[in-house]
Amino acid sequence: MRIIKKTMPAVVSIAIAKRAEDVEHELAAQATAAGRPEAPTHPPFAADARGMVQVGGGTGFVVDPDGLVMTNKHVISDADAEYTVILNDGREFRASVLSRDPINDVAIIRIPERHIPFLKLGDATRLELGQSLIAIGNALGVFHNTVSLGIVSGLSRSITAQADPAAPPQEMRGLIQTDAAINPGNSGGPLVDSQGLVVGVNAAIISGAHSIGFAIPVNAARRDLDDLRRFGRIRRPLLGVRYLMIDAALQKSMNLPKDYGALVVREADHDYAVVPDSPAAKAGVRERDIILTLDGKRLDRDHPIQDYLETMNVGDEIELLVLRDGKESILKTTLAERK
Repeated sequence: MRIIKKTMPAVVSIAIAKRAEDVEHELAAQATAAGRPEAPTHPPFAADARGMVQVGGGTGFVVDPDGLVMTNKHVISDADAEYTVILNDGREFRASVLSRDPINDVAIIRIPERHIPFLKLGDATRLELGQSLIAIGNALGVFHNTVSLGIVSGLSRSITAQADPAAPPQEMRGLIQTDAAINPGNSGGPLVDSQGLVVGVNAAIISGAHSIGFAIPVNAARRDLDDLRRFGRIRRPLLGVRYLMIDAALQKSMNLPKDYGALVVREADHDYAVVPDSPAAKAGVRERDIILTLDGKRLDRDHPIQDYLETMNVGDEIELLVLRDGKESILKTTLAERK
């Protein structure tokens, strides 16, 4: 009870609104695409005096007393929408989007208010199976300040998720699995430990399943916050290769010399396997190379290149052990900033 009372004032609702005419056009386009051009195109909700229609909502939590709010990227993904943050005491503020993480489903917004309650960030790497957790959010976008208790059900989970049927699928890795109830509308809310420290950002559920929810470890979110404070934007390191992770099945089907590593290969004819002028290109990486290790760490299905890059910074020097035409060689390069 003490932890809930301590945490609740920093949890916020996020209301999403768009112009009524834009919603009408979107509904008409969806109806036409579905073969129902006769479907009504009026918005499902009444427009306000400014002609705005509320089209959704989510949850967030204050991470800085000067008005910084953390949430999911998919909650504030629409560049044409307006976002309003509703504090626990009912006050409302228009929010500005500061950053959307290009890799993780995390975003940071700001409201023009200062000296407000905020949550401290913990360390998700210290979590253990069975440890107690509390999820807080706006379940279904209707039941504000819903609290659910659970445990750490799993660590380092990987799933493929979609924010909605029209959105492209996104692979999410390294997630915290919990049986604390997470529902639509909880997205972006905090997952806290028994000390009231945020250990995760509630992000996803498995459709049709029960007591299976996922949260993004707070360490990735903390890095975004640190980048924003230092550079005014999120900085992510770029190597510049497209690749397939090799396992025994891929080795057999493609007659490869190894059953592990990252095969450098383009995804489509118009793509690059090695991005021009990227760190990988400058190091001499070529298409069909197999990158076996990164800084001495073996690459395989459970440890892809991106997982290691997430622990590195722009400007870091790295070594790649590359297999080409049966010969192994070490290539060195410096990570650039992902644009």
